[in-house]
Amino acid sequence: MSSSLVADNVKVLALSAEDMLSTIDRHIKDGRFQRSLSLVAAASSFISGLEVSYEHYKGSYSNPIMYSPVLLSGVLTAAGVYGFFSRKGAEGMLRWTSAITLADGVIGFGFHIRGIARKPGGWRLPLTNIIMGPPIFAPLLFGTAAYLGVLASYLRREGDRNLLDDPGLVRRPEYKPRYTGWRRDLNEGRFQKHMAGVTALWTLFSGFEAWYSHYKSRYRIWAQWTPVILAPIQLAACVGAIFSEPVARKALPVTSVLAVADGTVGFGYHVRGIVRRPGGLKTWLYNILYGPPVFAPLLFAACGALGILATTLRREGK
Repeated sequence: MSSSLVADNVKVLALSAEDMLSTIDRHIKDGRFQRSLSLVAAASSFISGLEVSYEHYKGSYSNPIMYSPVLLSGVLTAAGVYGFFSRKGAEGMLRWTSAITLADGVIGFGFHIRGIARKPGGWRLPLTNIIMGPPIFAPLLFGTAAYLGVLASYLRREGDRNLLDDPGLVRRPEYKPRYTGWRRDLNEGRFQKHMAGVTALWTLFSGFEAWYSHYKSRYRIWAQWTPVILAPIQLAACVGAIFSEPVARKALPVTSVLAVADGTVGFGYHVRGIVRRPGGLKTWLYNILYGPPVFAPLLFAACGALGILATTLRREGK
């Protein structure tokens, strides 16, 4: 194959990738990514369900309420897949399953606080009991997939009419929006500040979880410091993005990409930590249960992914 032909093929692939990225960008800005986000919510729920199932297994499911997130994660996964194929599924089953799962996460947060309070010394030894007790923010992080499911239920489908190509349409008498208020903002892709605020909260929770989880292992390797250092930087970028569009467009994507990369690398470190335990892959189930939490770094990466989504969206009122 001649060098000119190779160069032509590279140019074609580059143009195709550029066109694809441009299409994705316009879909997100126009709120037309319901099917994609439904599938992301399903995948996130499946991973979160695996994480919570083995964490509660270590607690011997001592309280029947510990079964609820495991069951709901399965239902939410199915609802997300259903929402991918069906608009009615996204606006019906996915929306209400996500809302119930969010409520379950808030209730679980209360149970984890109670679990910390019941340890010897209670809140008189806050640092010790938070570190050694149930992971305080884990139930709220479990709600990430549910939150994405709620968002997806208000979005438009990828094949719906493109409002960005016809901006005057929304001012015509024949145009009747499906929603009003904040629901319309979600439906038309104008919720950048909202997404930045939610990402800030999730970053705070995930960063705190990384801090005390790594504290328990005494920061034995330098990489354990990276999410602790990156979390406040990502948090600052998210808060700045709420008040400033330039921060949302320039600073937030940089910190978000770093968070995604750090969470992905952290996932590799956690897998390596499991493989290096006595027995390695021969006792993989035991080592997953009692080794480093295998999917926890992906929750930090999800904060970066939400930040990338926020920087792509339009701001409220535009």
